[in-house]
Amino acid sequence: MPGVQVRPRPGRFLPALTVRPVVIVVDTDDFEVYHEVVGELRERGVAFTTVEPGDPLPADTDAVIAGPEDDLNVPCDVVVADPDDPRAAVEEALTLLRGGGRTVVGIDPGPRPGIAVLSGDLVVAVFDVPVADAADVVLEEIAGAPDPLVRVGDGARRHGAQIIDGLDDVTVELVDETGTTPYLGRGARGMDDVLAAVNIARLTGDVVGERSFEPTAGELDVIKQRSRERSAENRTITEGLARRVATGELTLDEALERHEGQ
Repeated sequence: MPGVQVRPRPGRFLPALTVRPVVIVVDTDDFEVYHEVVGELRERGVAFTTVEPGDPLPADTDAVIAGPEDDLNVPCDVVVADPDDPRAAVEEALTLLRGGGRTVVGIDPGPRPGIAVLSGDLVVAVFDVPVADAADVVLEEIAGAPDPLVRVGDGARRHGAQIIDGLDDVTVELVDETGTTPYLGRGARGMDDVLAAVNIARLTGDVVGERSFEPTAGELDVIKQRSRERSAENRTITEGLARRVATGELTLDEALERHEGQ
């Protein structure tokens, strides 16, 4: 995770399953680190405790979160937190306690793609952002992660191509997203893209370097129909302009302006 250092204890071993709750301790002289990390832990609903610097740790401590200037000598993992990025420290502590794993990002493409960030089997972050911001969000989340992997669903071809084109030098797999959107029960409305992204992250796909997008005749017809509905004069843009709208080169309004000037 960016902005996070980990000082592992020698000979560290974590079992795949624990039979007691994990114990995270905040132990720092840095008030800003303390305030930001404790706030993030509370917001995430993570059980934790605090100690005064120099006091002994609880016997069942699994990990300690400290500041960059704290000099601790403790028999457990220490996550060094950046006060400007407390979420990264909390995620790193939870990842360590659950055995860690490769960072994998799943994306359910669309106008507002769902994005899920997994560390091993643990979902550490989810997003629902405009497609124009998706690649930047992913790059920020995987910065500093060793050998990250991004998996993009094969639906919404234009939006998927736009995201993939923004992920230079990242390993990207194109995944068959059939059946990845779960049934949404009461109270889960609006979560479909994010939940589908989690499922996409857990499926194996084919590695791609880029994704070409060639709009179909039906897609072009839909854009032309929208141009008639949008324009006061019931004008239909040309197929060439419709193609540029389909590939994201122009917005529909820009295409209508260009058509009016032709």
